[in-house]
Amino acid sequence: MTTRRDFFSVSAASAAALALGADALGADTLGAHTAHAQGKPAAPELPPAIKALTSMKALAKPITVDERRARLDKARTLMKANNIDALMLTGGTSMEYFTGIRWGLSERLLTAIIPVKGSAFLVTPKFEEERAMEQAHLGPLGKDADVYAWEEDESPYELIAKGFKARGLSSATIGAEETVRFQYVDGAQHLSAMKVVSGTPITAGCRMVKDAHEIALMRLASQVTLKAYEAAWKSLKEGMTQDDFAKLVSQAHHQLGFDGSAGVQVGKYSALPHGSTTPQVVREGSILLIDGGCKVEGYSSDLSRTFVLGKATQRMKDVFEIEHKAQTTAVKTARPGLPCEAVDAAARKVITDAGFGPDYKYFSHRVGHGMGMDGHEWPYLVRGNKLPLQPGMVFSDEPGIYIPGEFGIRLEDDMVITENGAELFTPQSPSLEKPFATP
Repeated sequence: MTTRRDFFSVSAASAAALALGADALGADTLGAHTAHAQGKPAAPELPPAIKALTSMKALAKPITVDERRARLDKARTLMKANNIDALMLTGGTSMEYFTGIRWGLSERLLTAIIPVKGSAFLVTPKFEEERAMEQAHLGPLGKDADVYAWEEDESPYELIAKGFKARGLSSATIGAEETVRFQYVDGAQHLSAMKVVSGTPITAGCRMVKDAHEIALMRLASQVTLKAYEAAWKSLKEGMTQDDFAKLVSQAHHQLGFDGSAGVQVGKYSALPHGSTTPQVVREGSILLIDGGCKVEGYSSDLSRTFVLGKATQRMKDVFEIEHKAQTTAVKTARPGLPCEAVDAAARKVITDAGFGPDYKYFSHRVGHGMGMDGHEWPYLVRGNKLPLQPGMVFSDEPGIYIPGEFGIRLEDDMVITENGAELFTPQSPSLEKPFATP
C-alpha cells in the first residue's frame, strides 16, 4: 500500500541520485567523471562514517516454502470461520506473502485462487504462463499447481469458474484481497453463481500478527536503518541540501547491504509531517527531520529522527522533551488486550497537556500504523479503532509536534507487542544534538 510518505521518500532519493551538478556532488564526483572520460573506472569517495559500515545481509534469513504453506493453512482456517469459499489474490504484497509470486498489475488478469479445500490454481495470460509458473514452482503452490491460461481474445473469468468446477464448487463466495482492482472484482461478479466479498478478514487475519521469523526480519530492518541514519548524520555538513543528505542515507543503506531511503526536511519545512519538495539548505542551527526505512527479505522498517546541526535552541529542546515523553508513554501503554485507540490517546494526552493542543492541532496524525511487508498495514493506532492489541503485532510509534513556520519534531521507532507489554526494536533518540544512543 503506497503512502504519501513513501512518495516523498522515493522522490527525495530519486532527486538525490539525479543531482549531478558540481555544487551538489563536489570535486570527488567531478574527478570520478573525469577519470571515467579518460577510461579509468572510478567512483566518488564515500564519507568515512559510511565507508566504515559493513554488510549485514548475511543476517537476513529468507521466508521458507514451508512457512508459506503454513500461511495458506491459516488462511483456509479463517475462510471456514468467515464462510468464504476461496481467496482471490492479484499482484501485490498478499500474493507474495502467501505464494512467493512477485507480480505487477496491469489490465490483464493474473490471479492466484486459494480455495478453502482443494489445491490452489493460477489464471494467467497465455503469454505469461511460463514466467508465472517459474515463480509458482518455487513456492508453496508447487509444480503440481493447476494453471488456466487465457489468450488475448478469451475471458479469464470463465477460467476461474472452470477452476472452481474442477474443485467441486459450482457456486462460491470469493474473498477478494483489498487491493484487487475493481475491474477484476467486477469481472468475477458476473460469473454465474459467484459472489465476491471482502477478503480482508483472511489477509489481515493472517498478516496482522507476525511470527518470530517475521519479527526478527523487521528488527533487523530497523537496526539497519538506524545504523544508516547515524552514519549519514556523522557525514552531515553545512551547505548540504535535503537531497544531498537523502543521498547519504541511501548510500549508507547500500553499504549495509540493503536498499533504503529517507525523506529529509530542513528548518521550517520540518513542520510539514510529510515535508515539501521546496529546495532546502542546511545551515548551522538548522533542524532536520528525516523519515524512511528499508526492506529486509520483504519486511519493512520505518524510522524518523529529528536533530540539529550544531546547537539547538531552548525551545527546540523543550519540544523535544515533550515529544520524547509522548513516544515513551505510547510504548509503555501498549499491551495485549488494550484497544488500539488507547495507545494514541495516551501519547496525545502528553502532548495536549504540555500545551500543544487541542486534539490534532499540533499533533496532526495518528500515533502509529501497523507494519509488516507493507510499510503501512493493519491495524492502526488511531482514535476509534477498538481492535484489541495482540502479541506479535508490529507498529510504528511516532508522535509528532509540528509548529507552523518554526519547526517540527517527530521521533519514530518500530515496536512489537509482547506477551506482557511492548518493546521498541531500536533505542530511542536521546537528544537533538546527539540523536543516536551510545550502545
